[in-house]
Amino acid sequence: MTWITRVGAEAGTAWRSFLRRRTAVFFTFGFPLILVGIFGAVVQTNPTGGGLFGHPTGFYVPGYLAIIVLFTPLSRIGSSIARCRDGSRFEKLSTTPLNRGEWLAAHTLVNIGIILLASAIVLGVLELLAETSFSLSPLLLPFIVLAVVVFCGVGALLGRVADSQDGVIAASNAVALPLVFLSETFITPDMLPGWFRPAIGLSPLTYFARGVRNATYIHQSVWPDLLILAALAGVFFVVGAYAVPQSD
Repeated sequence: MTWITRVGAEAGTAWRSFLRRRTAVFFTFGFPLILVGIFGAVVQTNPTGGGLFGHPTGFYVPGYLAIIVLFTPLSRIGSSIARCRDGSRFEKLSTTPLNRGEWLAAHTLVNIGIILLASAIVLGVLELLAETSFSLSPLLLPFIVLAVVVFCGVGALLGRVADSQDGVIAASNAVALPLVFLSETFITPDMLPGWFRPAIGLSPLTYFARGVRNATYIHQSVWPDLLILAALAGVFFVVGAYAVPQSD
């Protein structure tokens, strides 16, 4: 059995497990749409008035996508590790050829598929219902994929340190909520205190938001942000794979 076969088999199992959880399916695709509706309504009522929502809708597309690529892998990977640990599944996996990197790769592939579909739905809704000023770009694909890899790695770390599924959810929210507002998604750096601005560069989500905004709205070069995000994806995947438990 090759590593491709092992990863494919684990990914198929994870995908079927996701589809069986109807509540998870609903909120995975419904939660971003609810936020798009809420934020979209606020933006539409203040198109040029300045302040937090003073930009056109297209400016906030990276923020909408950031919510998907951040919350979904953090909670899903972390919860998967906690659930497998509670069910003694890692003890069983330790007797199979599947290693930690392959396990994380399989679940990352599933998250990539889920998040690409959710992102396509959100972008389609924005195109249909909102007066947007953004353009679709093929560069969205690598940005989304790399961001998912980054936060799957972070999710694996949270799953390792949290002692339960409830703990994973709490830890995921504690990490995600500050990042989504402090990574140039909805709030621009000039709205933050000067002493805090250097910390923006420490967030992987910043490079996702900058790159997506440059690709779809500002139309500037995306390569510096894409290369940094690719490097971070490699680092966090390795660290996340190491964090996947070998046994229970």
